[in-house]
Amino acid sequence: MEPIKKAYGYVTRLKEGNKQVLVFQHPIPEAGIQIPKGTVKPGEDTFDAVTREIQEETGLSDFKVEGLLAEDLWKNDDGAIHNRYFYSISVSNAPDEWNCQPSGGGEEDGLTFRFFWISGENEVDLIRGHGDYLHLVFK
Repeated sequence: MEPIKKAYGYVTRLKEGNKQVLVFQHPIPEAGIQIPKGTVKPGEDTFDAVTREIQEETGLSDFKVEGLLAEDLWKNDDGAIHNRYFYSISVSNAPDEWNCQPSGGGEEDGLTFRFFWISGENEVDLIRGHGDYLHLVFK
């Protein structure tokens, strides 16, 4: 079976000289705190997928995809193998926190995500797998 391609975005900003990473609280408690990510559509480039996912999930439009931080193969809780692509993304003008209803449709339709920033890799407990490369951002 072909791995499922997933694009993840570590959206960063500088606040008073300190790097911060954007995370969100999912409204379904067991989905926990996450970083923006999503499935790469058939024929879609992972760069284009992460750009689309950031726009759909966060509502942000003024950001820059800096580059690919890491790629791996990862086994999800349901047994599926994910080919994960983690991108570094910078933003200079974003609120300290906000709510956003994702615009991508599907199972996220009607949900509201609460976005906020973290200043260190151990500040919150991200859902399994989402913090795997935070050390590359906060190094």
